[in-house]
Amino acid sequence: MALFTAAVSATVARPLRGGEAARLLLWRNILVYRRAWLVFITGFLEPVFYLFSIGIGVGAMVVGFEYAGKPVDYREFVAPGMIAASAMNGSLLDATFNFFFKLKYNKLYDQMLATPLRTVDIAVGEILWNQLRSGIYVTAFLLIMVAMDLVHSWWALLVVPAALLIGSAFGAVGMALTTYMTSWQDFEKVTLAMMPMFLFSATFFPVTAYPEWLRWIVEVTPLYRGVVLCRELTLGVPSWGSLVSVVYLLAFGAVGLVVVRRRLDSLLLT
Repeated sequence: MALFTAAVSATVARPLRGGEAARLLLWRNILVYRRAWLVFITGFLEPVFYLFSIGIGVGAMVVGFEYAGKPVDYREFVAPGMIAASAMNGSLLDATFNFFFKLKYNKLYDQMLATPLRTVDIAVGEILWNQLRSGIYVTAFLLIMVAMDLVHSWWALLVVPAALLIGSAFGAVGMALTTYMTSWQDFEKVTLAMMPMFLFSATFFPVTAYPEWLRWIVEVTPLYRGVVLCRELTLGVPSWGSLVSVVYLLAFGAVGLVVVRRRLDSLLLT
């Protein structure tokens, strides 16, 4: 923390250039979490347990499973869904619970605005941290998939940048929604939103299993777009649906960034 303070103090006499301020905030978060590595392990293990319990356990009873017209092992179908869910969890939990504490109780951002940092720098810096956390989770999970022989295409290398995109989208929107929260009880709504997305965004079974009217609802949820993107990359069957998912997540994150910046202006500068 002293290193972060020294770095900011060295720039007080001049404006910060480009993304320099956001990188300072990213570095601050890295320093804070350098001794909290257990947080990363617990967040990473949840999708791994789901993969072993459902992907392998239930998968032993699933035969003749297909995706995009090609036969696939059920655990190869479930694993990419766990990647997208891991990216969502790694980003959203930090962008809601931790962000709320810094904003409402720790008053960290009030202190930062006494330096050359702006509200947009705070928003971008926190999103970069959310991306980094999601990237760590997904990279570790992808290595497990490789060890279990669940990756058969070089397209899978793009899963990590895809996870960064998922993390930034959920992080931006999560922070935007958090600025409207007034108490810890409001976070029950976060869990209420995350659990249905996790269970029903084609994570464990194809979206075609739903009735037509419900299928359309599922297909416009952000986690479904992340699941589709990761699944098509790991299975080596990218399509126009992958491009749709990328554009969707970019737009989703951009809207969240605009809202969180305006909300921080309203909350911290008035």
